Amino acid sequence: MVTEEMLQQFRLSGAKVRVCRDADPANDVRGIVVAWDGETVLLRKANRKLLKLSREYRFEAETSESE
Repeated sequence: MVTEEMLQQFRLSGAKVRVCRDADPANDVRGIVVAWDGETVLLRKANRKLLKLSREYRFEAETSESE
């Protein structure tokens, strides 16, 4: 589960994050952390749509070499 400190750092930096939902990289979600609560994270995708994801997924900073 992603920590409050990590989410706060992602939100303040405004950096894109990648959310790995399963083993298939095609199912990864990329966006900017907007808000969160005890169970979910609100992510803004590049097309401005908001997506509510579980905090149980793996969140990591997006790097330039990724797709």
